[in-house]
Amino acid sequence: MASHPENDGPPPPLGRRAPPCVLLLCHPIEFSLLDRPLPDNFRFLKPWESPLPLDDFLSSADARPAEAILTNGRAPVTADMLRRLPGVRLVFTSSAGVNHIDLAECRRRGIAVAGAGDAYSEDVADLAVGLLIDVLRKVSASDRHVRRGLWSSEGEVALSSKLGGKRVGIVGLGKIGLKVAKRLEAFGCAVSYNSRKTKPCVPYPFYSDVGELAANCDALVICCGLNEQTHHMITREVLLALGKEGVIVNVGRGSIVDEKEMVQLLVQAELRGAGLDVFENEPDIPEELLALDNVVLSPHSAVFTPESFSDICDLAIGNLEAFFSNKPLLSPALYQ
Repeated sequence: MASHPENDGPPPPLGRRAPPCVLLLCHPIEFSLLDRPLPDNFRFLKPWESPLPLDDFLSSADARPAEAILTNGRAPVTADMLRRLPGVRLVFTSSAGVNHIDLAECRRRGIAVAGAGDAYSEDVADLAVGLLIDVLRKVSASDRHVRRGLWSSEGEVALSSKLGGKRVGIVGLGKIGLKVAKRLEAFGCAVSYNSRKTKPCVPYPFYSDVGELAANCDALVICCGLNEQTHHMITREVLLALGKEGVIVNVGRGSIVDEKEMVQLLVQAELRGAGLDVFENEPDIPEELLALDNVVLSPHSAVFTPESFSDICDLAIGNLEAFFSNKPLLSPALYQ
């Protein structure tokens, strides 16, 4: 059930009150790229249209009516921000993760939090498998070989490796991780996983230690969220356990992997390769990666499809309408 501060009581139905004010912390790219208008049963506050810097805007009378915040993974919701906006009772993020939201402060203030739920899972899982295939079969490297005219001048590319039969470890067997596992099963891969706890309903072997998982796999696919426990979870030791023939794919968050150590091991050929959609200091990418033919890079765009964006627009509107009608949120984000 949508949570509300105890001293406010439930809000009246949408039809019996002025439109609720919703603060957009950033431009809603999902709506604009689909040329989809924002719903007119809410009043949207757009800080970028104000001459004031964001911090000043948040402290101004213009922002004070805000009752909800819409954000994404690149626009954090901090305790200081929430203190400036005492009327906020809902935060919705269009990102899969919630590490950019101060969940403890939201809980303390009785602020409900909703996220992307399962809206992105299919597309992220598709890209994860695509990156793994690309690295193993050298798809991007072969494309560059042909485009540069090297096929005729230097001959064939080096041998690639098949996906079928590979032992693939999934770090984080949540909504996305499970879909990755199902796709890899279809290729004949042997799937195992590491997660916060075992999943009794899945047939895959569980490893409580991610280093032990890596030691028993040919590839690791990172699907978990970022928090204090998972920050730099994939250490140098884990990567060395994966071995010289090992591949790492990351569609979670860049900081889950110790990027500096990963880059060093890739340069030293201590890993077979990597497929990366996320990075530690986006959009800045370590220059060493740009020169490596066994690394496939994607600009944090796993969810950039019309289907995902349409789903997240529906989810954003649906959560707002549910909350302000005193109904359960469609995609509540669990406090962690």
